[in-house]
Amino acid sequence: MKASEGQIGRVFVIRLEDGDIVPDCLESFAAEKGIATGHVILVGGIGSGQVVVGPRNSAESPPDPMLLPLDGAHEVVGVGIIAPDKNGKPVLHIHAALGRSGQTLTGCLRLGVTTWLVGEAILYEITGAKAARLSDEESGFNLLEVEE
Repeated sequence: MKASEGQIGRVFVIRLEDGDIVPDCLESFAAEKGIATGHVILVGGIGSGQVVVGPRNSAESPPDPMLLPLDGAHEVVGVGIIAPDKNGKPVLHIHAALGRSGQTLTGCLRLGVTTWLVGEAILYEITGAKAARLSDEESGFNLLEVEE
């Protein structure tokens, strides 16, 4: 395990509007506000898009992602981490549980989903921590790397 200590900086309460694309809108907001590293909590509604629900074969590298489309409005609760990529652009990795009609779908929103009616997010800026989201050749993912 690796860890980097930081402090809570600014805290933003954000209302996402109908049709906003997650994670794009939160990454753009972070870039506009100069936030490199942060923590996001998301609640509200998701209307459309695809969710990454795991690799088809866990032993295969790089993995072939399994994608499930959303079939209408879903309730959502999610949590994520923003960290800069190799060029300093904030990148959000967010996983969420999405519910509809008594069924729950859990996965990564990386490929983008749209807000249905409203999304509510809290973005906690983290200052002083040394973290970046860097490309990992073996997995094919952009993984969080931290320095102590």
